[in-house]
Amino acid sequence: MTESAKLDHIVVAAADLDAGVAWVEERLGQALPAAGGKHPLMGTHNRLMRLGEASFLEVIAPDPDAPRPAHPRWFGLDNPPATPRLAHWLVRWPGLAALPSVNGPAIRQRRGDLSWLITVPEDGALPHGGAFPSFLDWEMDEASIPPRTMPSKGFELTALRLSHPDAPQLARDLAPILQDPRVSWHAAEEVALSATLTGPEGAITL
Repeated sequence: MTESAKLDHIVVAAADLDAGVAWVEERLGQALPAAGGKHPLMGTHNRLMRLGEASFLEVIAPDPDAPRPAHPRWFGLDNPPATPRLAHWLVRWPGLAALPSVNGPAIRQRRGDLSWLITVPEDGALPHGGAFPSFLDWEMDEASIPPRTMPSKGFELTALRLSHPDAPQLARDLAPILQDPRVSWHAAEEVALSATLTGPEGAITL
């Protein structure tokens, strides 16, 4: 058990980055920051927005200017959703390299000068349809992690609702790793994620 695992970010997946950004902006009622970049190893690119003190929102899609990687892309993006949607979430877990494999091996990723470890299933699929998180390690002091320096639009993540047929078991599996009152689990026939963001104009749902 680790007491330092924390909710790091939520992921909106899209077939096209501009379409994913537009989907989020329509719901926020304002433009996303320009922050983001490319992931050469995975052939994807993203846009980012800070949520609160140390979390963020990521919109991610295949990069049409990048060659298709020889291995599966992460976040199921070899087969992206036809319509942008909240698809996944990640937990930062310091010391990830020394911990048992969870939802795939921890591999090194890079975007510009930034480098981090992240668990990626070998088939690139979303763990439990996206309801169970992937894990990452920024390999730096908590006070220096990237979310703390990202541009903000004044939104905070105030709730993350996870629906899954095996929700009770997934909740038990995650409980020793993460305790966060914003995260709730719900038994349902279909996998679904929804996030409540509270901002300048009140609460919105993704």
